[in-house]
Amino acid sequence: MKVSSKGAVCASILLALVLSLPAKAAETDTNGIETLRKTSKAFSGVAKKAVPSVVAVQVRSKVQGQFGSSGSPFDEDFFERFFGRRFGAPQQPRQPQWREGNASGFIISADGYVLTNHHVVDGADEVNLTLNDGRKYNKVKVIGSDEKADVALLKIENVQDLPFVEMGDSDSLEIGEWVIAIGNPFGLTETLTVGVVSAMGRKLGGEDVYQDFIQTDAAINPGNSGGPLLNLDGQVVGINSAIVSGTGGYMGIGLAVPINMAKSVQSQLASSGKVSRGYLGISMQEIKPEMAEFFKLENNRGALINDVSPDSPADKAGLKKDDVITQIGSKKIEDVQDVKNIVGFSAPGTTLEITVVRNGKEKVIQAEVGVLEDSELAGTSDTGKKLGLEVATVDKDIASEYRVREGEGVMVTGVEPGSDADYAGIRQGMVILAVNRQPIKSVSEFNAALKESEQSKKALLLVKTGRYAQYIVLQFE
Repeated sequence: MKVSSKGAVCASILLALVLSLPAKAAETDTNGIETLRKTSKAFSGVAKKAVPSVVAVQVRSKVQGQFGSSGSPFDEDFFERFFGRRFGAPQQPRQPQWREGNASGFIISADGYVLTNHHVVDGADEVNLTLNDGRKYNKVKVIGSDEKADVALLKIENVQDLPFVEMGDSDSLEIGEWVIAIGNPFGLTETLTVGVVSAMGRKLGGEDVYQDFIQTDAAINPGNSGGPLLNLDGQVVGINSAIVSGTGGYMGIGLAVPINMAKSVQSQLASSGKVSRGYLGISMQEIKPEMAEFFKLENNRGALINDVSPDSPADKAGLKKDDVITQIGSKKIEDVQDVKNIVGFSAPGTTLEITVVRNGKEKVIQAEVGVLEDSELAGTSDTGKKLGLEVATVDKDIASEYRVREGEGVMVTGVEPGSDADYAGIRQGMVILAVNRQPIKSVSEFNAALKESEQSKKALLLVKTGRYAQYIVLQFE
């Protein structure tokens, strides 16, 4: 058979391609393995750099015993549940017990400052730390704790030259970047897991909280709380805080407090032991898609102002009801939480450039941030928490709902079962009008009055339920 020169050339080229395939495949495999090896080394490098700075946090809390002093399961709780408080029966004191928990934290300075979550140390009577090298520090001081950002600052006293981690920049994180979580899940110390940033700016909702979570698929489990989330440079970009799970264990969604948010809280806790938040004096709501046309909006992004407090910073700046906040500074506003985060973490006195849509037209307003006082918040002092009592200032919404006078006393919003407040007969929905015969009008006044009563271990409360008022003596344990 005769083969043309053109055909011979084509055959030669095809043969050369076929013969070259194994070599190229082998070369590709080698490059892939080398890439994986470099990635593995990067993870190992982060571990060597960061693990010595991660601490195991052990918390101990004194709680009421499960049973009364008789030790019988058919004690006061049993009879109260089914028959009510027995007439004339003395309250049986409960034997205190210790409850223990384990979590994580990380050292941020050579002289012993440690960051962790608020929910790790909340209500703890003792906080103990164990370093990676085995050193133990008992009864570590809690400098301050911020429930709304879920950040707490601890201090190991009289130390120096401790290993510490470097702070990173959480604002520079992008979806898809590698991140590394280190902590003590289920008490298993020095546990490292790896994943990527799955999403940014996650919000779980809730009143009076500040959320802008980093979402990651790096495995986070109970005990990881308070541990660091790191980038490939070994810098902390977040504090591992929560998981989204139907089982209580890892299901691929972990959430971390951005370190930039935590740094703002940490600096205030270090200087004063508490956090002062910015305040504008506006009430906001999300914009539903069907509402957009009524406010002449192109989409449902932004935060709708539905009320402006008289004489507030917002009122003085010229913000109005029905304004839609679409941008603050260079930050585009997606929802109400964005506004709360920016304002809440702005130092009082800061001037914010707020872009609003008013009647279909954009308007830029300069607003000076005020200070969010206790009277604008729901909450209690440490004394109130120990007593199992949560209160809120009676604003116009509470006054309308419960048919009480605005600015009169504080509303009981929560009572912990089995607490001192519970045993005293205080119930949710009651209004506390006075403490030790002194009228109160806000949470801050209530906190101050309780603080003065700590030494005597008791307080006389005037409480109102419906149209009836009565005095209740609240005994402190």
